[in-house]
Amino acid sequence: MIITRTPFRVSLCGGGSDLPSFYEKNGGCVISTTINKYMYITSHPSFDKKTTALKYSKTEIVKDLDQVSHSIFRECLKKEELEGLEITSIADVPQGTGLGSSSSFTVGLINNLKCHKRQFASKSEIAEAACDMEINILKNPIGKQDQYAAAFGGLNYYQFNKNGTVDVEPVLLSHDAFKQLEKNLIMLYVGGEHNASEILKEQSKNMVSASDKEAGQKKIVELTHQLKYELEHDNIDAVGKILDENWQIKKTLASGISNPKFDEWYDRAIKAGALGGKILGAGGSGFFLFYVPEKNQTKFRKEMKELPEMEFKFDHLGTTTIFVS
Repeated sequence: MIITRTPFRVSLCGGGSDLPSFYEKNGGCVISTTINKYMYITSHPSFDKKTTALKYSKTEIVKDLDQVSHSIFRECLKKEELEGLEITSIADVPQGTGLGSSSSFTVGLINNLKCHKRQFASKSEIAEAACDMEINILKNPIGKQDQYAAAFGGLNYYQFNKNGTVDVEPVLLSHDAFKQLEKNLIMLYVGGEHNASEILKEQSKNMVSASDKEAGQKKIVELTHQLKYELEHDNIDAVGKILDENWQIKKTLASGISNPKFDEWYDRAIKAGALGGKILGAGGSGFFLFYVPEKNQTKFRKEMKELPEMEFKFDHLGTTTIFVS
């Protein structure tokens, strides 16, 4: 049996600039961190060597990989030329909540299958294989940040170059500033599941057809550069201000990112002591991330108590093989 553990990510700034429609013309960048909420993939040989058994929110047992309905399972197994396995996925957080769960699944599965074949793959190779699978093979209208974040782990600056390559650079803070940043980020669950593909498809189209949307995305890239500078100088309160500026722009880039209820919650959170925040992922549902100075957190939690809080800490490892029998 092989078990891989792959973290979910929290994007702080720059989301959308990892879409090919933007970075191939302008270049892009994102700052994100992974958290201690994970996707676990287990695999071992099936008892019946002629069947492949897949267990996720449903169970599939097939003799031909073309019969698999789960597209990521099907195409990853076909690409690695592996059959006769029993594979199970378990996640700490549901899909569709803005934490990059689909890419964490893909990265974890590729890592697991490579390990099963006794093939070493670097984090960069796993990330690129996941990007190729989701973007080129499955034709999902998504960017590259989730795959790289899940593979590498940690608090990083990701630069998306015009030629499609990605540079990964750790964001370095002092230990005290790093721990305080972790304490000052609060995640609240607003519920529901979004269709990230539809939102991102519209956002990607807008990058090409609407100059004001492209200008907004360029401003978000500038904010990402600013955030990197402030973090590396231990000015963590700047996170709140930049999250706020990022959110005000982001919600204009495509319909479905925000709605009147989200705007109401956001305004209440600011009045309760948050310096800024944003919906995680493509938008529309899932988790609100807020930056709240520690001195304001008692009042903040009291005022926002209708929204469940998910406590978390930062992850540092990325996708990892945690067990090999």
